[in-house]
Amino acid sequence: MSIHTKIRRLTVRHIAERKGGEPLVCLTAYTAPMARLLDPYVDLMLVGDSVAQAIHGMESTIPVPLDLMIYHAQAVMRGAQRACVVVDLPFGTYEESPEAAFRTAAEVLKKTGAAAVKIEGGQKMARTIAFLTQRGVPVMAHIGLLPQEVNVKGGYRVAGRSREEWPSIIADAKAVAEAGAFCVVLEGTAEPLAREITAAVPIPTIGIGASALCDGQILVTEDMLGLLGKTPSFVRRYGQLDGAIGEAVAAFAADVKARRFPGPEHTYGLRQD
Repeated sequence: MSIHTKIRRLTVRHIAERKGGEPLVCLTAYTAPMARLLDPYVDLMLVGDSVAQAIHGMESTIPVPLDLMIYHAQAVMRGAQRACVVVDLPFGTYEESPEAAFRTAAEVLKKTGAAAVKIEGGQKMARTIAFLTQRGVPVMAHIGLLPQEVNVKGGYRVAGRSREEWPSIIADAKAVAEAGAFCVVLEGTAEPLAREITAAVPIPTIGIGASALCDGQILVTEDMLGLLGKTPSFVRRYGQLDGAIGEAVAAFAADVKARRFPGPEHTYGLRQD
């Protein structure tokens, strides 16, 4: 008789308790097959609005609609058994008011079964984060470089290069922690500032283009695997799968053209007499 052991999924509490401990391993995921591949190795999977560029070929995250995020989150939840799954709330679905944010977050959690949502913004979003957490919605915060504000900022730039910026960004980190966020992403944040924030707040910091001394790290999986061509300067490629895929497709094409492609007798065990 075989015994099947149910895999215990990590929760937001497990993530929060890793502050100052073993670094958190985090990656993005948008599909069930990728989620299955990542699941044994990562603590947190983010269904990021970076799906815009990584999967759909958009130029920024701004055009992503809510139903697309829900669709991809449902796929990831079918593939992930162990990792804590968090879903980005896309641009325009939460900024108007805490009430609007709650309606959006509740729809995401109900329809996907994910553990939490992520929203961008520091002090200006603290009231919204508190509103959500007080009503049962766990929140992953995101400060520093904010991709959803690319049109306002005029591009992607590192946050905290000058020390004059530091007090505001540190205040952002403290504000989201006090509001109840269970962790915070520090994106594109100057390394000395990211180190200072990590020491200053009681919740885990997840770096992306920030300090290696954050409580964890996250990358866009397709960037890390070399699937998107040019990658940000802070991304280390751990694979070069675009070349491997190209080689496999070229080999398949060569077999088809040479009529070496197997027929049904190979697939179904049939034979011709």
